[in-house]
Amino acid sequence: MKKETVESMVELFANEQLHQMIFSNPVQKDGILKVRIRPVNLRGRLLFQAEELVGTQAFHKNLLPEEICGYVTGLLSGGLRNGEVISGLGSAVVLVSKKGTVTVKIKRAAQTKQKENQEENRLASEVILAHNRKKRYVLEEGKPVEFLVDLGVMTKEGKIVRTRYDKFRQINRFLEFIEDILPNLDPGRETTIIDFGCGKSYLTFAMYHYLHCLKGYPVRIIGLDLKKDVISRCNLLAEQYGYEKLRFYHGDIASYEGVDHVDMVVTLHACDTATDYALAKAVRWGARVILSVPCCQHELNRQMKNEQMKPVFQYGLIKERMAALYTDALRAQLLEGQGYRTQILEFIDMEHTPKNILIRAVWDGRKKHNEKELQEIMDFLSVKPTLASLLEDR
Repeated sequence: MKKETVESMVELFANEQLHQMIFSNPVQKDGILKVRIRPVNLRGRLLFQAEELVGTQAFHKNLLPEEICGYVTGLLSGGLRNGEVISGLGSAVVLVSKKGTVTVKIKRAAQTKQKENQEENRLASEVILAHNRKKRYVLEEGKPVEFLVDLGVMTKEGKIVRTRYDKFRQINRFLEFIEDILPNLDPGRETTIIDFGCGKSYLTFAMYHYLHCLKGYPVRIIGLDLKKDVISRCNLLAEQYGYEKLRFYHGDIASYEGVDHVDMVVTLHACDTATDYALAKAVRWGARVILSVPCCQHELNRQMKNEQMKPVFQYGLIKERMAALYTDALRAQLLEGQGYRTQILEFIDMEHTPKNILIRAVWDGRKKHNEKELQEIMDFLSVKPTLASLLEDR
């Protein structure tokens, strides 16, 4: 039997039927952490777009088909040890040992199935390759999911309700972030997760469905919100679906003391300083993972003063946006100082809203000694974020 190689893998999958290639698990943490490759059609030409995650930034480059093999080989010899390929033609897994030995395992799609799908793939290729092509979602369109039906996102046939498509995309984007942090959750014991400000709980239900029903992780998820009617409905739905370890409670972020230990804290669109209280709680609990989408960052906008920046700050809209960005950048750095590896990422495409960024923090215990630099920035802006005060008290 012929041994599979990186070259044979690329030759088989680097075409218009590719969904994505993902390379991860870096040897060094100061270089490329992860790469996602997908086909795109630019001006009628097949190219492959590589998204390289370096630290908290993402860089993009477009590659010609003949450049893909050399690029992938370079990634695997340059420190990335895992690879996964998903294609209409099958799938592949690549593993690089500590000694540099590369193992490639390819699973080809069944020939009859491949023939059945050939015409469909050909007809759909223009859509698939476009920049706005139909995305491969974690929760697939066409497969009914009970809670999405009841929440009005899907029909009973699994079709996405046209007016709720943005919500469907948002849910799947969120689950991609959950997928990325799976290695930090222990599948051998119950993981406790708290969702502060869960609201109607689209994402809370999605998180439970993905982690427990699809991935088999033993989880306990707690949703917390101030709207009693919403909490009651969510509990009824959880019971209806048999989600035994998903419960919703009335309460606020600052005063909640219902648990002693939490593995993951989620806070989505908690307004202004409510996000800071949630982050401080997460740190106090020693949460291994924090996922936060901040909202309405008004605190620094009220505080910011600087004579040098006065000509810029006189424009209210500009000052407001700068304050929001400074707020989240300082939050990320404050978490770094507590021993978290922190990234700021897009939650959904920026074309939908300019404020939907996500702070993802994963505990690794290596505290960044950045107190002096952060204090200089805060002095320059004449600000003191709530999170800084809360962590000082701790």
